[in-house]
Amino acid sequence: MALTSAGRYGVAGDVVLRGMYPAELGPARERMTAFLAQYWGGPRRYSGLRGHPRLRMRHAAFRMDADTRERWLRHMRTALDGLDLDPRHEQQLWTYLERAAHSLAPDAG
Repeated sequence: MALTSAGRYGVAGDVVLRGMYPAELGPARERMTAFLAQYWGGPRRYSGLRGHPRLRMRHAAFRMDADTRERWLRHMRTALDGLDLDPRHEQQLWTYLERAAHSLAPDAG
């Protein structure tokens, strides 16, 4: 998935976010691709691999604050801007990404 490739590429060079990921980014990219595909009605591969998504629980071990949230969103925005999506789909996806990021750092301001 182009979104997760580009987003993860941005994360790879981010000194703050990079430490939240394993040395090899491939598995994280695959999980996010499977999660997003399932979330948007695709195959239930993510659940088959990892069980229920439990987004907040899976990220609980990481320090999520306004800075990390905004860094991640900036990388995902850059990735999204590099895709040629229908504007309606682009807006739906961006709204979801923002909502998910804010749910992981709810009191970050």
